[in-house]
Amino acid sequence: MILMNDIWKTYISIAPYLFLGLVFAGLLHVVFKKDFVAKHLGKANFFSVVKAAILGVPLPLCSCGVIPTAMFLRKKKASKGATLSFLISTPQTGVDSIIATYGMMGPIFAVFRPIAAFVTGIIGGLIANVIEKPDEEKKDIEIENKFECDTCDMTEPHTHTISDRILTGLKYAFVDFLDDITIQLIVGIIIAGIISFIIPDNFFADFGGDGFGGMLLMIAVGIPLYVCATASIPIAVSLIIKGISPGAAFVFLVVGPATNAATIALISKTLGRKLIVVYLAVISVFAILGGFLLNYIFTIVGKPAMLMMHHHKDISLFSKLLIGLFSILLLLSIFRKIRNKFKKPELGDEMPNKTFLIEGMTCNHCVANMKDSLFKIEGVQEVKINLEKKNAVVDGDYDSDEVKTAITNAGYKVVE
Repeated sequence: MILMNDIWKTYISIAPYLFLGLVFAGLLHVVFKKDFVAKHLGKANFFSVVKAAILGVPLPLCSCGVIPTAMFLRKKKASKGATLSFLISTPQTGVDSIIATYGMMGPIFAVFRPIAAFVTGIIGGLIANVIEKPDEEKKDIEIENKFECDTCDMTEPHTHTISDRILTGLKYAFVDFLDDITIQLIVGIIIAGIISFIIPDNFFADFGGDGFGGMLLMIAVGIPLYVCATASIPIAVSLIIKGISPGAAFVFLVVGPATNAATIALISKTLGRKLIVVYLAVISVFAILGGFLLNYIFTIVGKPAMLMMHHHKDISLFSKLLIGLFSILLLLSIFRKIRNKFKKPELGDEMPNKTFLIEGMTCNHCVANMKDSLFKIEGVQEVKINLEKKNAVVDGDYDSDEVKTAITNAGYKVVE
């Protein structure tokens, strides 16, 4: 019962901020379209790298969801430096996780985290520009003239009403994006509860976890781990309570969301092995430097005692309302994932030449990217993708080899 109580306290601490974060995530989805982002990232110079970091920090994309967007940017002639800057800065934080960080970890963490992601993205992008020569065809070309934007018209009032855009944003926030983080979020909250229940207070401090050793431990745990920026927050909070220094917890908040084994493999394929080394080195080194700086800040202002999990104050009526709304949305998300997992085959699923098993799809951003690629093939009339079953049912009169090529070019693998 004590374990369940710790898990429940973690959940009610983060739920209101997650709901508010999702609302802002939906707003950003309507405002920032892929083509809008791509138009600003073509030059292999300082400004494109900075723009990539500025655009990447608030976007609510996890380490897997950022890959399709980054590949789209490369196809739209974005420089490797700008692409790497976007890859580094985007998954570390987002408007949803910034709000949740403020709620559970206080204003210093909430401000420091996006600033660190911004700086790290710029450094990584600039290093990439130095070691990677820009392609000859990119020189002195105005990248804006290269685009045929098929999504920018969503911002035009005469083609889409305000209500249409609001519904689009709400669907993205409360269905597509929430479905992407539901499992990670639940796992993260459970892990946080288990850490709080099992590990004694100050355990890590007693064994050197509050120093440089704790930061190295967080890198070793965080780099291969698959956890989104929001789901990493309750884990980091629990670690601080158990003696990990704020700086070491910050290292986990950086490397956990920014890296995982699947992301590393896809980035290597997209940008090359040299930039994978840059990617991991910049993230690790600057996470540690940021950790030391954050520890220094807290020696001045005092230990972060504002953690919501330490509070036992009464929950306001407004917070209870947000917790209730988020709980309903979370249950609906779980229902959708279970339904898709056991969904009966639809018409066409029994046709081997119409169904393609795809390896590498991990979120709804992958699904959207895959659909965009397949609909460009001549003869394709309908595409139905089941993320849980990792397959795509493609209807129409088309060449199957073209479909397989499109899947491969999009960064995924066809399972024969």
